[in-house]
Amino acid sequence: MIEIQELYKYYGDQRAVGPLTTSIERGEIIGLLGLNGAGKTTTLRILACDLLPTSGSVKVAGIDVVERPDLVKSKVGYLPDRPPLYEDLSVSDYLTFAARLRGVPSAQTAKLVAEAVELTELGDVAKKVIGALSHGYKQRVGIAQAIVHAPDFVVLDEPISGLDPVQIVEMRELVKNLKGEHTVVLSSHILSEISETCDRIMVIKAGKIEWSGTERALSSELRHGARVAITVRVPAVSADAAQARAIQIAQQVPGVSTVDAVSASETGPGIASISVRGEGDLRDALCRALVQADVGVISLGREQELESMFLELLGESGDDAPVRRKKKRRKEGELAEAAPATEGGAA
Repeated sequence: MIEIQELYKYYGDQRAVGPLTTSIERGEIIGLLGLNGAGKTTTLRILACDLLPTSGSVKVAGIDVVERPDLVKSKVGYLPDRPPLYEDLSVSDYLTFAARLRGVPSAQTAKLVAEAVELTELGDVAKKVIGALSHGYKQRVGIAQAIVHAPDFVVLDEPISGLDPVQIVEMRELVKNLKGEHTVVLSSHILSEISETCDRIMVIKAGKIEWSGTERALSSELRHGARVAITVRVPAVSADAAQARAIQIAQQVPGVSTVDAVSASETGPGIASISVRGEGDLRDALCRALVQADVGVISLGREQELESMFLELLGESGDDAPVRRKKKRRKEGELAEAAPATEGGAA
């Protein structure tokens, strides 16, 4: 679907992206992950034909973005970090306008607008003025305008930015629903959100792809495993007995490497907590094993191990990482600070 070969983008003598070479298969959801200033937004803008590369080759469905940008744009839906909304229009009027702007024939406009509204769950606000909507709904409208012309390829720049926890979960499901009919590339600096949504992760650092693969492969390569924090309740036993029972069950789940006893996250009879390390996302398997053994699961969630792996991959692990990044910004001048006016705030 997408082929990138030796892509470079410079702003003056400042290299924003490159060398960057990768490919993306049809129907995949790809997460572009990197710290602020890593080159994520610049890369996405090139893929969306919003910015021309300095050199190299980018092809979408076999079409070169430099040679035939208008044809590529007809196949691409783009949500920039700031959704391009006309806040005085209603949602349905704006999406109709966006469809016509993308060249959708009049006979198909109403149908495609209705499909975009349904997919993004905007039916309750379709007649409302965009300016009166919450930030979460505005993000949905931004995605709806990106898919209203039924593109093959969708580019989403930080789609969860500024959303509250409930809206983040809703946005995650919305993006997952795009899979199959659309090839999706989205950016974020939050590894846990990327791993929840995407088939594959591409870690970008200083304009280069530092690593590409699945979360499981990332865990394996760094010789870490994702940690899961679990709190259980076992009736009619002590907290120590409940913890021992939970440890015994967790140790038998395939993929688990270590299980540690930790202080309980809450108090009560038969309540205990454990921390489990293993390969990939073991939450489903752990929860299933505990419930089948008649152990009540009060809470189960991923610990912050993913962020630690991410920082280690980028050479930023350790307590002094923020200090090193600050010194590096002063010395080299990251693109996010050096050229926001030139590239419209591209990261």
